Amino acid sequence: MRHCINCCIQLLPDEAQPQQGSCRGGPHHSRQECPTCKGENKIVFRVDGKQMLAVLEVRAEGNESWSGFLRFKKGKRCSLVFGLIIMTLVMASYILSGVHQELLISSPFHYGALPSNPSLTDGENPSDAREHHHQPSVNNISYVKDYPSIKLIINSITARIEFTTRQLPDVEDLKKQELHMFSVIPHKFLPNSKSPCWYGEFTGRNTTDPYLTNSYVLYSKRFRSTFDALRKAFWGHLSHAHGKHFRLRCLPHFYIIGQPKCGTTDLYDRLRLHPEVKFSAIKEPHWWTRKRFGIVRLRDGLRDRYPVEDYLDLFDLAAHQIHQGLQASSAKEQSKMNRIIIGEASASTMWDNNAWTFFYDNSTDGEPPFLTQDFIHAFQPDAKLIVMLRDPVERLYSDYLYFASSNKSADDFHEKVTEALQLFETCVLGYSLRACVYNNTLNNAMPVRLQVGLYAVYLLDWLTVFNKEQFLILRLEDHASNVKYTMHRVFRFLSLGPLSEKQEALMTKSPASNARRPEDRNLGPMWPVTQRLLRDFYGPFNARLAQVLADEAFLWKKT
Repeated sequence: MRHCINCCIQLLPDEAQPQQGSCRGGPHHSRQECPTCKGENKIVFRVDGKQMLAVLEVRAEGNESWSGFLRFKKGKRCSLVFGLIIMTLVMASYILSGVHQELLISSPFHYGALPSNPSLTDGENPSDAREHHHQPSVNNISYVKDYPSIKLIINSITARIEFTTRQLPDVEDLKKQELHMFSVIPHKFLPNSKSPCWYGEFTGRNTTDPYLTNSYVLYSKRFRSTFDALRKAFWGHLSHAHGKHFRLRCLPHFYIIGQPKCGTTDLYDRLRLHPEVKFSAIKEPHWWTRKRFGIVRLRDGLRDRYPVEDYLDLFDLAAHQIHQGLQASSAKEQSKMNRIIIGEASASTMWDNNAWTFFYDNSTDGEPPFLTQDFIHAFQPDAKLIVMLRDPVERLYSDYLYFASSNKSADDFHEKVTEALQLFETCVLGYSLRACVYNNTLNNAMPVRLQVGLYAVYLLDWLTVFNKEQFLILRLEDHASNVKYTMHRVFRFLSLGPLSEKQEALMTKSPASNARRPEDRNLGPMWPVTQRLLRDFYGPFNARLAQVLADEAFLWKKT
């Protein structure tokens, strides 16, 4: 049996006693309707001349829970209720001191946020990555009060930060994990191609669809038009020798490996305008990190693994042009085509190793025995790697706005950050930093992708297999302030030829790509207290990154 007590009362500033009120519940149901709240379960009161509403709701389940309350007489029951109301008013007036604005306080008590500032930067839009100024204020009282307790969690995490050197696997161990991949990709490539290319036999007939079984086509309708174009061009670019057909296969010369919401899409869109650069047919294949394990979305489970041939198909258009140059009769045509380099721009390549727990034997310390870069290095020890980074605090907020589907707000972001920090601390209390960063269970449990901003951890692991000179590390903040300078750095790094004035103007003056959606922009910035917590958390990792790169700009003290 279930009973409820709901009370409505109005207090005026010059009265010490209730003017009107009604109580309903228990065995008696005579009542007088409150004209102000119109029968709703609210309490109307005034503080500093402002009318306010509150809710008091008392619920009990079953006769045993309710019987104790029924022992009171009606007058005593109302006195108890009014006492609770007065206590609520005292608490409310204390909280509202100095804040003279009307509030609706519902139960459980939750205080609305102050108007948000719409001036914060966008995730991938370089034009929005410039410095923004907003007045410091106490945006949410409860969150500010929570700061010391959350700071203790961050202190616990930072006390356990240890950047250790990982143990590298042997090539033979890599081969055992990917036997088919090592059987398809050769150890040596054509010497007169800048990209790693080789000729492989095509065993299909002239009527065979070369992309019939490609998993990118089978699992995604949006790629089918792309493969229609590949299919039309395929038969005109085969080489024939000794009664056999051969096709040119290529891997990328360079990779844009990360990070998400750091401007990689904008860099990709500008760089592909250079006539010497040819990207994969799909902007982000995610093959090294996801598709080769059969992952489309990890929460949807595993599908059939995408074989390496499906990945190589994505570079066929570029391979056709390189093949044309290799077969050209004139030295001029050969030189032109041989300058072509192939690129790939999956922003997950640098950090996403979530699949390892499903396919590799777990190590005793919880760290993955193999990482993506181990396999790339096994085939391409001379690969060039481009990384675009941004202030990890702003990256996380941009990431949240982009991927969250509903109920997005500064309040919700703060709560998710707090939960993620608590989960991360739980992990580092029992495991190493690297084990937690690559922990698939933890990464799926955290409501925001806190780990993606730990740039130093990922970069140090990549530097165990690749030389520092093979990396170009860029900042989105610098790219936003001077696109032309950033692109020239990329040209030099990739040894690309100069552009005409018209080509350069098109590349550098085009609008930024992947800008923040208007509805997300209207949500405004994160709360200053959230920003402060995240700066405390990411600070030690930024310091290590700045030390490795010998560049204090990566401290992001002033972004």
